Amino acid sequence: MDQASPVAVVTGAGSGIGRAVAVSLFEAGYDVVLAGRRQETLDETAAACRGREGRALALATDVTDESAVARLFDVTRDTFGRIDVLFNNAGSFAPAVTIDALTVAQWRAVVDVNLTGAFLCAQAAFRMMRAQRPMGGRIINNGSISAAVPPPFSVPYTATKHAITGLTKSLSLDGRAFDIACSQIDIGNAATSMTEPMAQGAFQADGSIKPEPRMDVAHVADAVVYMAKLPLSANVQFLTIMATKMPFIGRG
Repeated sequence: MDQASPVAVVTGAGSGIGRAVAVSLFEAGYDVVLAGRRQETLDETAAACRGREGRALALATDVTDESAVARLFDVTRDTFGRIDVLFNNAGSFAPAVTIDALTVAQWRAVVDVNLTGAFLCAQAAFRMMRAQRPMGGRIINNGSISAAVPPPFSVPYTATKHAITGLTKSLSLDGRAFDIACSQIDIGNAATSMTEPMAQGAFQADGSIKPEPRMDVAHVADAVVYMAKLPLSANVQFLTIMATKMPFIGRG
């Protein structure tokens, strides 16, 4: 059992923001546990974690499955002895349609990943952080600028991201007695494969379709590392990082 380095669990670590954050945490001195649906992409993230002595453990995990989440944190505890940071990042979208064209199955699929999955991981992390010695840790939830201002045709995604804000605030309050800090990062248009369509054209509030600026995902990773490395006596409660010229301020 290795306790020399702080330990971070990153969900949705197989690509995009999750991969960038996991690699940056590793480079910042963390041992990382990589969770996501596909083992092969997690292995690619693990291979990118290099440049220092440390461990990157890839565990295929469906965050909507309670038993899979339990196994993720059991293996983390058995391997490293503790958890210092959870980056609650796994997320999903639905088709960009109005609510009357959305199926219940599409709604549930987004809720299961974005909200129930975040709840299950936060619950498991909270339980482990409360029981370990020294007690405590940090949960960082990936919200979205949609948690404040929705884009068109985003009912399931926006609803779940509003809920993540409620989860963040509740965990911040309930974790105080156990030295568990909780924060939220709201990200606008990080340049990943998921946001590539935005560079070609995204729906706007006025009904038009226009390209939207994006920013290097490395800036998101740097922000999460900053939040993670704070002492538990300090917390970034909410942080918004976005492409400077994207249509966020002024949407409403």
